Amino acid sequence: MALWRMHVELEDRPGRLGGLATTVGEAGCNILSLHVVGEPTDDGAVTDELLVQVPERIEPTALVDAVEAAGIPCTLLVRADATELSDPATTALALARMVVADPGSAPSAVATMLRARLIDPAAPPSGHVHTLRGGTQQIHVGRPWPFTATELSRAAALLELATQLAMRAPVRSLGADRTLQLRDGSEVRLRTADPGDGPLVAALHARCSPASRRSRYLNPAPRLQPDELAALLGPSASPTALQAVLAVTADGGSAVGIANLDPEPDVSGAARAAVLVEDGWQGRGLGTALLRHIAEVAAERGLDELVGCARPDDVGITRLMRRAGLRPAAEILGTEVRLRAALPTPVG
Repeated sequence: MALWRMHVELEDRPGRLGGLATTVGEAGCNILSLHVVGEPTDDGAVTDELLVQVPERIEPTALVDAVEAAGIPCTLLVRADATELSDPATTALALARMVVADPGSAPSAVATMLRARLIDPAAPPSGHVHTLRGGTQQIHVGRPWPFTATELSRAAALLELATQLAMRAPVRSLGADRTLQLRDGSEVRLRTADPGDGPLVAALHARCSPASRRSRYLNPAPRLQPDELAALLGPSASPTALQAVLAVTADGGSAVGIANLDPEPDVSGAARAAVLVEDGWQGRGLGTALLRHIAEVAAERGLDELVGCARPDDVGITRLMRRAGLRPAAEILGTEVRLRAALPTPVG
C-alpha cells in the first residue's frame, strides 16, 4: 500500500468527521493519522491533514473524487513517507530538545518540523517557498505544497526559542567539550581530538563504507597510513593541522564522526574543511553540527573562507555546507570540485 498526505476543509459540526472516515473507508482506504493544520475559516471549516493508506489497486484520484462527492473539499494530495507517521506533538518536543542542546541546529529543526527543505534564496523558485525570521536569523524553506499559518506559527516559535537561547548562552571556548543532542534524541560528545585518539579514529575509518571514505578522502582507501592518521588528530599530532573535532558516543567508547580544519595551500585567509561520519550515524544532523562547529572555529581564528573538496558526482558536501548555513560557490579543478564559502564575521 502507498501512503498519501491529504488536506481537506472540514466543517466544524457534529458527524462531519465521522462522515469523512466513512467515506475514506468505503473508498477502500485507511486513515492512519489526522490533525489540524489550519485556522477556522469564516464558515467554521478547518484544514485537516490526513495520512491515508491507499491500496495499489486504487487510484488516489478516486479517493479525492469520493471525498469531494461527500461535500468535503480536498485541497492537497501528495505522496507521503512512513517516517511522517510520528505524532506531531512528540516530533515538535524532540526538535525543541535538539534546539535547546544546539541552538545552531534551529534551521534544520524548522525544516524537519515543516516537512520542508532548506533552500538557497538565490536558486530559482520551485514549489512553495517561505522566509522565516527570528532575531538575526533568516531561513528559507520550500516544499511542493502550501504552508499553513498554523504550521508557520509553530516554526516561528521554534526559531524564536533558538534566538532566546543564543542570547542567554554564556561565551564559551570552541575547543571545550560539548554534549550534542541529535535529531533522533541520541547524544554525542564533541571534543578536540588529540594524539591519544589514534585508535578511535582508525576504528572509525575502518567501520565507514567505501562510499563514505571516498566522499571524505576522494578515495576509498580501507586503511590509513601513520602520517595520514596523525594529520587527522589535529595540531598536537600534526604541525600542519589547524583543528580536529571528534564526536564520540556518550560513554566515550567509540568515535562516530570527525571534522578537520587544515590550511588551504597558497590561499591566505582560507582553510579546508572535511567531515567523516560513520554510516550508522548519518542522517541525524551530526555531520551538519560538526561542520558548523569547525566553521565557528575558522571564523574565530580570523579566517575569511572555508573550502571543501568533492568528486564531481558527489553533492554531499555541497548539501552539508548549505545545511550548516554556508553558501558555497563551486569550481571544477581537474577531477575535483572545489567549494568555497565566505565565513561570517564573529560577533564581539
